[in-house]
Amino acid sequence: MSLPAIQPSRRLVLGGAAALLATTIVRAAEPDLAGLSDMTTRAVPIGREERAARLARAQALMRANGMGAVLIEPGASLTYFTGVEWWRSERLTAAILPVEGEACIVTPFFEEPSVRQTLAIPAEVRVWQEDADPLRVVAGFLRDRKLTARAMGIEESARFFAFDGLAHALPGIRLVSANPVVRGCRMIKSPAEIALMRLATDVTVAAYRWTHPRVETGMTGAQIGALMNAATKRLGGAPEFALALIGPASALPHGSREVVRVADGQTVLMDCGCTVEGYQSDVSRTWVHGTATAEQRRVWDQVRRGQALAFRTAQVGVAAGAVDDAVRHFYERLGYGPGYRLPGLSHRTGHGIGMDGHEPVNLVHGEATRLAPGMCFSDEPGLYLSGKFGVRLEDCFHMTAGGPAWFSTPPASLDRPV
Repeated sequence: MSLPAIQPSRRLVLGGAAALLATTIVRAAEPDLAGLSDMTTRAVPIGREERAARLARAQALMRANGMGAVLIEPGASLTYFTGVEWWRSERLTAAILPVEGEACIVTPFFEEPSVRQTLAIPAEVRVWQEDADPLRVVAGFLRDRKLTARAMGIEESARFFAFDGLAHALPGIRLVSANPVVRGCRMIKSPAEIALMRLATDVTVAAYRWTHPRVETGMTGAQIGALMNAATKRLGGAPEFALALIGPASALPHGSREVVRVADGQTVLMDCGCTVEGYQSDVSRTWVHGTATAEQRRVWDQVRRGQALAFRTAQVGVAAGAVDDAVRHFYERLGYGPGYRLPGLSHRTGHGIGMDGHEPVNLVHGEATRLAPGMCFSDEPGLYLSGKFGVRLEDCFHMTAGGPAWFSTPPASLDRPV
């Protein structure tokens, strides 16, 4: 996303120092990007008609679930429904989606002109002054629309002060989870969303193809990530993360604070993604620098087979958890695990993806949600051998009526990893 993040990404905490080092490296010696050009000129932003359809869908789901309105704070869901690109602070900016009629944006008085710059739907804007309670402004809108007798849905990432403040502003109102509405809309991607995710993935794959042959002996993960980010920017994507794990660090799915340098026979595991018009890619590739051992080749091929099994299992109507179960049972037959124990697959097989890098629902044991056309997931069943190396191949897919379809094509062999 182009805005300040609400929370650090899963890679940001461990990668912060590496990112600073990567920035220093790029400034010291800019890579030659002359052969790369912007791939995103054909990107089609989400239009007014699609946002209107989203609101209509949300309102239908509100009626089906007995809600009168939904409250959403800044983040991907706010942008999804309203176009508003904003951040969270102690000053509340929020959208209220009513079961009927236009939405309402509540924001500080002095922020209204800025908020309107990205507002992409017809909506009332109500402001509050610095000495006022913004939740009373929300309550006033609900009273004016005669919605206080119905349940009020709260988007799952909203902060407690918004929930608590509304409860005090409207004693007796029933506050419920907005998941049936927000998830019910965002989990099912439209053709326009899928096209943007495919384009973001194309950028990431092209950046991998440029970066891979430029990885040299002695490089750190931060240097490799800097190359990947530079290529991604030149290709038109907004880099989200470029994690490069070397040798034993590749056995830790999200990395290590230790600085490891590329050497012959070392595994290099990269996990990278970008956004195009707010929609994300997420692609992981693993290779061996120089000569691979028989064990590295064997594990890489086992992961390739596990990823393919997950893809085959992901059919319309299948429970999301069954995809994870299929891979885990396969790995256990190979002697890994059991379950989430090491050596083996220590994390879920995949996660939902869209405007957020991680969205509901996940391909994880016990998840009962049935796969349906329009859902999008990562497929990344890695294998991790503590103290030695790890292998992760990650490609995302979207569900169609006929089954899963890849956003990116998985590599066929360790010798051709990208």
